[in-house]
Amino acid sequence: MKKSRICELLGIKYPIIQAPMNWITWAELAAAVSNAGGLGVIGPNAGERTPTPDAVETGERLRRQIRKARSLTNKPFGVNLVLALTDYPPGGKAFSDQCFKVILEEKAPVVVLVGGTPSIYTRELKAAGIKVLHRALPVNVEAARRSEQQGVDALVAVGFDGGGHVGHDSIPTFVLIPQIVSAVSIPVVAGGGIMDGRGMAAALALGAEGVYMGTRFIITKECPAHQSFKQAIIEASDTGTGTCVGAIGVLRALKNPMLEQCIQMEKSGAEAIARSKTYAPGFRTGMLEGDLVGGTLGCGAGAGLVRQIKSAAEVVQETVRDAEQILAGLATASQR
Repeated sequence: MKKSRICELLGIKYPIIQAPMNWITWAELAAAVSNAGGLGVIGPNAGERTPTPDAVETGERLRRQIRKARSLTNKPFGVNLVLALTDYPPGGKAFSDQCFKVILEEKAPVVVLVGGTPSIYTRELKAAGIKVLHRALPVNVEAARRSEQQGVDALVAVGFDGGGHVGHDSIPTFVLIPQIVSAVSIPVVAGGGIMDGRGMAAALALGAEGVYMGTRFIITKECPAHQSFKQAIIEASDTGTGTCVGAIGVLRALKNPMLEQCIQMEKSGAEAIARSKTYAPGFRTGMLEGDLVGGTLGCGAGAGLVRQIKSAAEVVQETVRDAEQILAGLATASQR
């Protein structure tokens, strides 16, 4: 596969970025993706099973994960840094600031900023030689231009098809990506419903220079997500996910009683912050502990495309191989 600007920027072989997901994207998964030629990314609360109210302890947990990743790979890897809102979660900025401090001290190779205003941290990160990607929330053309103006190295654009939190504008991936590619000059990484080589080929055809895959990496041997959660994704149909508007975006997750409760809260007029406080604790109990009833099962709309648990390396290699075959076939067809 021809190297894109994303590959050159990040020093990776293939333009595949494993999306960070709360609780379940620990150093072992990130290192496996990076060793396979993509970019693995450590997510919030990685490697832990219990929440902590202490910002300093949160930072030290992250430090341990960064060091663990370094012990498992000599390839570049990334770290997720959430740009907390001022009102939710309460005191969130203190946690973000502490993690930012640890990232600088540990000199993580790449940071994926999520949400908010990237200029808060971008200048210092880049001055330290750290590559900065921004996953904008909300994500639209205006937000993409703002991110570029604030100096990020590349933009991650996740469409409405994506799992977890996506933007309030609810723009589908296939519509979102070409408009953003046309609006900015920095590399764009496409996410949202991309599960295999077909999705990767489509994203590249839309002008993206890399793909951002979350749900597919849940269904890997190295991911610590609970087996019941993995099996629920494997058994999901094309209509297996649903959405609910929360405080920081639209939540997409597997349909279950927890999601239905939040949907009913939305229909009855409950405030978005109340819905977020209802489902937020469920990410740990659902995705990590396997509570399929009261847990929150963040998952992309492409869940119906996954039917088998594989290693992270197999996912990377098969996605690239299939994308190459599709693109080569299209190129041959256009020459006839």
